[in-house]
Amino acid sequence: MVVVVVLLIVAAVLGVVMLPASLRIVKQYERGVVYRFGRVDPLPKGPGPRLLLPFVDRMTKVNMQVVTMPVPSQEGITRDNVSVRVDAVLYFRVVDPIRATVDVQNYEFAMLQVAQTSLRSIIGKSDLDDLLSGREKLHEGLELMLSTPATGWGVHIDRVEIKDVALPESMKRSMARQAEADRERRARIITADGELQASHKLSEAARAMDANPAALQLRMLQTVVEVAAEKNSTLVLPFPVELLRFFDRAAQGSGGAGDPQRPTGAPDTEATDAPGTGRPVRDGSGGPAGLADGSSSSGPAAELGQEPDQELDRQPDRAELPKSASPQIPDPRSSEE
Repeated sequence: MVVVVVLLIVAAVLGVVMLPASLRIVKQYERGVVYRFGRVDPLPKGPGPRLLLPFVDRMTKVNMQVVTMPVPSQEGITRDNVSVRVDAVLYFRVVDPIRATVDVQNYEFAMLQVAQTSLRSIIGKSDLDDLLSGREKLHEGLELMLSTPATGWGVHIDRVEIKDVALPESMKRSMARQAEADRERRARIITADGELQASHKLSEAARAMDANPAALQLRMLQTVVEVAAEKNSTLVLPFPVELLRFFDRAAQGSGGAGDPQRPTGAPDTEATDAPGTGRPVRDGSGGPAGLADGSSSSGPAAELGQEPDQELDRQPDRAELPKSASPQIPDPRSSEE
């Protein structure tokens, strides 16, 4: 009897000691993977208290929640040869706790490395415009690249997104200039389109005014009233172009009537050729006289006497001026006498 009591006491003590080591609590968002003598139990343990055999069973808890993993910035060169730095964020969860613990050593570290290599690969395959504006297709490509190895590890990829794209400062300035030039181009196109529409309206107005000439005069008076309403000290009136054309035609008609005639009372100053010299000779009262006997005079007086003759040779058709209008140059021979 005493032996039985002792055995009961020993069993109670052992139960109290072994109970904390054999009892496990599995939370709602966890699953327990039990290894018995190194072999995995094919059925994961659900949430709640779980009893394990001491020194026989070992349990590994796997978190079934969605894991948010930031992917570090990866530097690469795009397909159009632009150096960029891109970082992303990855959302995944475990769907098969046995494969996540047995098939891969550390599934979180493995997913981080795969995400980095996939992000670097997608940078090299994409253009800069796709990284900035067409990210939906890149997200789909990244998700497809990550799902291939993740499926074998019992991990499901919920979504992956590119978070930020860092560009060099020179590329930022170039893109700013490009955007400014594009906005200026669109502004010029809009302005030209407005001018084209305005020209069509003005042509229609011109045709309407051409049908009634009084409309043009009324429009001119209306413009004068609008200018005068601003209290300006100077008023500019438009001058009709038709009046200028009338004056032009009148001037052309009067200019072609005939050449001006020679005055009736003007004396005849025709020069005659001196015999033997071929030079014109004038009398002493009308201007310089050439030497009729073939002798030539020297000095400034002779040069002065030749200038009017050359002028007459160049302009033979010009009307002769009266004798009183020609300059009086003394004869060198009379001065010597």
